[in-house]
Amino acid sequence: MSLADRLDSVRRAQAAATATTDPSASTGTARQGAAARRRVLDPFSEVKGRVHQALIDHLGPRLYDPHLPEAELAQQVRTTLQETIDAEQTPLSHADRTRIAQEVSDEILGHGPLEPLLRDPDISEIMVNGADMIYVERSGKLYRVETHFSNEAHLRRVIDKIVGRVGRRVDEASPLVDARLPDGSRVNAVINPIALDGAMLTIRKFSQDPYTDADLIAFGTITASVRDFLRACVIGRRNIIISGGTGSGKTTTLNVISSFIPEDERIVTIEDAAELQLHQDHVLRLESRPANIEGKGSIAIRDLVKNSLRMRPDRIVVGEVRDGAALDMLQAMNTGHDGSITTVHANTPRDSLSRLETMVLMAGVELPVRAIREQVAGAVDLIVQQARLKDGSRRIVAITEVVGMEGDVVTLQDIFTFDWGAGRDENGRFRGTLISTGLRPKFLTDLQDLGVEVAPQLFVTGARLT
Repeated sequence: MSLADRLDSVRRAQAAATATTDPSASTGTARQGAAARRRVLDPFSEVKGRVHQALIDHLGPRLYDPHLPEAELAQQVRTTLQETIDAEQTPLSHADRTRIAQEVSDEILGHGPLEPLLRDPDISEIMVNGADMIYVERSGKLYRVETHFSNEAHLRRVIDKIVGRVGRRVDEASPLVDARLPDGSRVNAVINPIALDGAMLTIRKFSQDPYTDADLIAFGTITASVRDFLRACVIGRRNIIISGGTGSGKTTTLNVISSFIPEDERIVTIEDAAELQLHQDHVLRLESRPANIEGKGSIAIRDLVKNSLRMRPDRIVVGEVRDGAALDMLQAMNTGHDGSITTVHANTPRDSLSRLETMVLMAGVELPVRAIREQVAGAVDLIVQQARLKDGSRRIVAITEVVGMEGDVVTLQDIFTFDWGAGRDENGRFRGTLISTGLRPKFLTDLQDLGVEVAPQLFVTGARLT
């Protein structure tokens, strides 16, 4: 941790101690009422305040010694915390002492009340809707948790710490920001004047142990047969688009599909926030950069796609195409970079093509619509449609081939579709899986020419992909 980070941590700890022990810190009837509710929820707020201050007084300069390793600092903080809590006159049970020590440690060394949520492996997303309202996502469902911040200023300090660590800032001039935690978790923060009811923070957690194809099979996202088909398409250098709504699991599926790329190929990944975790040896990772406070220095996804073409890639993997980068991506797919993979936000395979068409127009190049559609039809081979269902599960609900052009229309054919008619089990979970439409992909011949075999029984009409 840098000197600036440690100084900032000390200031936050001091401010947090003041906020929890000084009722005058909040003004107005509503704020006083919120403070009273927090004291009821946390009967040890005054004890934590005293422990905070005692810790700062005892450790002093060591908290911001730039030569002190972070692990050693953490050990000193925990040791001093235990001694300070043991000296407390307030009667405390062993569980209460442990809880207070953990919360004070989290405040100084981590992200305050969010730390327990960040450590919980079952939580995939954290949504802070103001100081007193925090929701989490578990197994695709939202739940409210009792965790809370001391006040709005406490929440703002945590947001400032998160964005400050990656060289970003958030204030009235720039009231919204995208950033990431050191572990790669994606962070979005919005503050006043954009957020009318107080600062809001959304964290999409980054898995330290990335999901594999076996995990997706266990979750029901795909089946072994679907996995084998998609692996054949990747090895056979088909250009693939993963389409789906927000939170449908596109990036996770992209990560798994990208893992099928052979080890002997050079892969360039391009993302807004680095999330992909490929285990191949020859992977080059690029990340976009926003403009600085002066509005300069921005490096967009489109710039990175253009630059990647000069890096001799065998495969280009783009985390998400959302602007004029779509034109450069299509051109890369059409000019020798077969086997590239990306994601787009769209609700159906047909919508994903419309989105690509719109994003190409965002590049500012005057192209007729037919020319754009010809680019799309020539570049994209397969669309994998993913959705988050009502039961909270994330499933691949369609695999569609881009066949070509008929007149001015890009023609599609569904290879596999989700069996909605299978109903639900006693727990409300959808029983359906992908079933074959009976149509064989036209690129099967190309796969065979490359020595990639696909089981013909997958394409028997009505066959369930188990």
